[in-house]
Amino acid sequence: MTEETKPAETKDEKKPEPKDNLVVSQHKIMIGGEELAYTVTTGTIVLKEETADREKDFEGEKPKAEFFFIAYSKDGVTDPATRALTFSFNGGPGSSSVWLHLGVLGPRRVVMTFEGDLPKPPYKLTDNEFSLLDKTDLVFIDPVSTGYSRPVAGEKAKQFHGIKKDIESVGDFIRLYTTRYNRWLSPKFLIGESYGTTRASGLSGYLQNTHGLYLNGIMLVSTVLNFGTIDFTPGNELPYVLFLPTYAATAWYHRALRIRRPLQKLVDEVREFAIKEYAPALMKGDALTKRERAAIIEKLVRYTGLSAEYLERSNLRVPDFRFFKELLRSRGRVVGRLDSRFLGIDKDTLGEGSYNDPSYTNIMGPYTAGFYDYIRRELNFEKDIPYNILNGGVWPWSYAEHENQHVYVAETLREAMTINPHLKVFIANGYYDLATPFFATEYVFSHLGLDESLRSNVSMGYYEAGHMMYIHMPALEQLKKDLAAFIEKSK
Repeated sequence: MTEETKPAETKDEKKPEPKDNLVVSQHKIMIGGEELAYTVTTGTIVLKEETADREKDFEGEKPKAEFFFIAYSKDGVTDPATRALTFSFNGGPGSSSVWLHLGVLGPRRVVMTFEGDLPKPPYKLTDNEFSLLDKTDLVFIDPVSTGYSRPVAGEKAKQFHGIKKDIESVGDFIRLYTTRYNRWLSPKFLIGESYGTTRASGLSGYLQNTHGLYLNGIMLVSTVLNFGTIDFTPGNELPYVLFLPTYAATAWYHRALRIRRPLQKLVDEVREFAIKEYAPALMKGDALTKRERAAIIEKLVRYTGLSAEYLERSNLRVPDFRFFKELLRSRGRVVGRLDSRFLGIDKDTLGEGSYNDPSYTNIMGPYTAGFYDYIRRELNFEKDIPYNILNGGVWPWSYAEHENQHVYVAETLREAMTINPHLKVFIANGYYDLATPFFATEYVFSHLGLDESLRSNVSMGYYEAGHMMYIHMPALEQLKKDLAAFIEKSK
């Protein structure tokens, strides 16, 4: 065909409609001494948005994104109303669901050392005897731009990179999955980690108010519902108070304190000091007398392992990034942010901040290798684009709805629990988590404003590990027991 006779492409020529791409496989696992047969559905569902164009006289559904998910369902269940369903996601923003998936919930998990440290490559997967699949079906969701989830052709990824659209898109996927797989009468749960707890709290309101989807329970792992509790900005004294018990736990673990007593007793003592003495001292600011200041510094030395001179020069206030570096500076080591049990080697022993987080680099390699092997070898799903384990390209993340204020989603959760008084919440805290400290979480929930009749709906668990406490085998075992018990009492 010559150039003259070749039909010209029109602007309105239709592009191929994006389609779902799903692979189904069957598997078995032993959990609690019993064999469990299950089906895995892996792939992408096209998320569409209702739209109308008056100029073109068009009403219909416009494809917006391909959501990647991995769903596990127990075989032989005849009545979905008898089987719980849990939707899981991690945080970031920009993180895929791989951590909760291959760390604690799914039937396969990444092999780490007993303490959760980096093993020697090549890495391995093993059957997860602590999987929650014996108690609930599981759906692992990758928000747009994470994992294999992507906007469809012609749609910009940036529209999904913000707190409001993220909650809406994940919520719409949950509604679509619940409808497609006939799970509206199943007891329904969410579990999120880190920023995933922010998302889960937002979803508690969005699912309820927009889709009429009421939840039985929400499981929050390493929680942040009020960013003001972790944001070391000038004029915000709160984080200095709320990080202190975790500073003490970290220094205790690395034998940087003269105190040698059980961890829980130390933590209780530091909590009391933080509330009754440290917080009032910071509130006084420059009005603090020299005698009062000296007394506070003496106790901060006792509880942080930092020198009196350093605390004096820091004006009694040590932000997290400085603590990572200063605690073990004399040993030439930095402590981890996600898990302060782990140590890293930094080339600059004089700087005030560390170059990397040793607790993050410990897990990145094993989880990445484990997922890529698992998805193709065992689940038979093939895709050549990168699986975005953690995508920094989602930044800057939009918090437009919270302009000139710290992000605060605890009120959404309070309202959801008030409207649905059957909604229960379980919070998992790591003593060595310097990303979302346990005392900050306790502060948020003690200020939630729940009616007294609903306060028993909230329960907490504590583990001698960090942000991803499940990489520590004793913590993984206890977390499974706690999550299983929570689902049983909440469904």
